Amino acid sequence: MSDDALKTLAAEAGISLRWEDAFGEHHEVSPDSLRQILSALSLPCGSTAQIAESRRRLEEERRGLKLPPLLTARSGEATALPGGNLLAGRPYRLVQEDGERMEGRLPGEEGAVRLPPVAATGYHRLEIGDEVLTLAVAPGRCVLPADLTGDSRRLWGLAVQLYSLRRAGDGGIGDFTALAELARQAGGRGAAFLAISPLHALFAADPYRFSPYSPSSRLFLNALHADPAKALGPEAFARAVAEEGLAERLAQMEAAPDVDWPGVADCKHRLLRRLFLEQPAHAEVGRAFGAFRAERGEALEDHARYEAIQSHLMAQDTRHGSWKNWPEALRDPRGEAVAAFAAEHPHEVAYHAFLQWLAEQGGREAQAAARAAGMPIGLVADLAIGIDGGGSQGWSRQQEMLLGLSAGAPPDHFNALGQAWGITAFDPRALTTGGYKAFLETLRANLRFAGGLRIDHAMGVHRLWVVPDGADATKGAYIAYPERDLLRLTALESARHGAVIVGEDLGTVPSGFRDVIAGAGMLGMRVMWFEREGSAFRPPSGWSDKVMAMPTTHDLPTVAGWWGGRDIEWRVKLDLLGERSDEGREWWVRGEDRTRLWSAFQAAGVAEGPEPPPGEGARVVAPAAAFVGRTPSPLAVLPMEDVLAQSEQPNLPGTVDSHPNWRRRLPLTVDVCLDDPGAVERLAALDRARRE
Repeated sequence: MSDDALKTLAAEAGISLRWEDAFGEHHEVSPDSLRQILSALSLPCGSTAQIAESRRRLEEERRGLKLPPLLTARSGEATALPGGNLLAGRPYRLVQEDGERMEGRLPGEEGAVRLPPVAATGYHRLEIGDEVLTLAVAPGRCVLPADLTGDSRRLWGLAVQLYSLRRAGDGGIGDFTALAELARQAGGRGAAFLAISPLHALFAADPYRFSPYSPSSRLFLNALHADPAKALGPEAFARAVAEEGLAERLAQMEAAPDVDWPGVADCKHRLLRRLFLEQPAHAEVGRAFGAFRAERGEALEDHARYEAIQSHLMAQDTRHGSWKNWPEALRDPRGEAVAAFAAEHPHEVAYHAFLQWLAEQGGREAQAAARAAGMPIGLVADLAIGIDGGGSQGWSRQQEMLLGLSAGAPPDHFNALGQAWGITAFDPRALTTGGYKAFLETLRANLRFAGGLRIDHAMGVHRLWVVPDGADATKGAYIAYPERDLLRLTALESARHGAVIVGEDLGTVPSGFRDVIAGAGMLGMRVMWFEREGSAFRPPSGWSDKVMAMPTTHDLPTVAGWWGGRDIEWRVKLDLLGERSDEGREWWVRGEDRTRLWSAFQAAGVAEGPEPPPGEGARVVAPAAAFVGRTPSPLAVLPMEDVLAQSEQPNLPGTVDSHPNWRRRLPLTVDVCLDDPGAVERLAALDRARRE
């Protein structure tokens, strides 16, 4: 078997054979990596015969000998059908969502067959001969902020790590009740939205896995953000706390500077289980929960069963944290063993479904509070790029995921060794053959109570860097995704939910990609640290008007932290500088950049006087907020860590336990944090800049 045959198959499957790193160096993907990636794409390649058979399957898919279950179209445009002119002259019938019908025979021209234009957006039934499929007709673009406000106002909002919020009685972790209060406080000061960290379901039985970007499922929520007092009321909650003897422990965790995820999980589940047992006595709660469970159907039952099985098995052996290590009979979500387990443990399954009902109620109340406070957008949810392959969604959607591969990124200026994030993503071939069901259900789940959605690593709609499990991050390759279809479906769901879409387009961005998403109405992201013209910082007037603007992100230093070099201290301490840098050079470059940034602030009219010393980074936040606020970007966002001039960033990429990622809590409670004098000054600077 020749490597040439292997490379031909890989190229036909959408795998890039070569890649260029951020330093301009070119690399070729090894045959071993190609074999592992092809296997994960369900394209066997272990022999010449297997390669030939895999190529034949790809050719059949390309030629459209069988129509896919879903085709996308743009409103008012003719739609090219797969299969060349094989469909020419065949009768068709289109039944729109509103019942309107269109029928005729498919015209053929120049080797192509095009369905006549359809104006009405939606998911329509298309019949071609005896084949039936869905035609998803999308609007020309996603919803934009101006569509929600009816004018061209430049809006601003806050970025929030939900776990970091504090309120009296929260038990040591931010929850939806705190989020609702922050929405009221921020809305009253002119904020148009709250951009929140991912709320995806984690692992009830394994609270040490708490990264919001490595979830068990993106279809459901992290129940630790639910407020137990909302389950059956504050009196029942207080009684449960007393009966469990948790008052002192809850108070200690509430006062701590960091989230004690295992401790919080233990206390919350003890309280929630006790309250769940009382739930049948509350008829109204029971009816609402029953209706929710029926509406969410099989997907909710799958998730609840996964949680129940994992909890049961991990109590016996902690190696059962991944379904891949479960007894074989339980690895099939549709198997008899799983059904039997659910029948034997109905209350445990129902408990985990109840947690999802409670969490979603909290999310809906927070969005309602945001809208009531005058926010035209409200919550902007965050969709992680992938999932932990051993979790709930990987178990219930095994055929739709790239099991055996980790999503990541090749080496760049901030991560010289590249990244393998330990999460898996959608299989691009399974998306098309499955009618994009997995993608759509994930989008819809994250738009249920949000006025916007940030899509993490948006380049994943075009291509994704994947690394075989256990391999070095440099041993990966890019695989292609059906960009046109994914963007059309995103625009359609954006319109149906009335939600703004933001694509995180930072890092190694494919050529032309930013123009593509801008054309689709998806706002990109621009970060002050990266907006340069040569070595100088780009003035606000030079920023794009098709992005969300911000001084920093959760993966980068805060303004005060950057000014004082706290990020450099951490990277030196943890040996994260990489081969191309050293501590002395890092400090020298930072000193030069501080001067450049302050000069840019002065030129923009947002700062005056001498440059503050490194230890006075808090003085730099208000000018940074105003600087970002003066850009033409329709949305500008200030992280809560900057509102309160914190020096520590929420996450340091490339670390797991050596840096307190996803644990730091804000120093003030949500009812007073925006009244802090420094916070008042910074928000006023941002608000003025947006209005000027």
